[in-house]
Amino acid sequence: MSHVDVMSLVGTAVPESLRAAGHIACWFVVVDGVMRSGPFTSREAAGASQAIWQLEMRRRHADTDSLLA
Repeated sequence: MSHVDVMSLVGTAVPESLRAAGHIACWFVVVDGVMRSGPFTSREAAGASQAIWQLEMRRRHADTDSLLA
């Protein structure tokens, strides 16, 4: 099953558009090491997206299991 994490970026790693708006940190959702959504300007927003990705991964895993049965 896939691994879904939230990754944070700080300082100059933050996209220029967010830094220009005054943000010094942002968050991304990473699925199996690949950025899938973001950047988010709050950890809470990234956490909500992470929960959606986790549900989707569980659904896909369940669909695959049913095909194998």
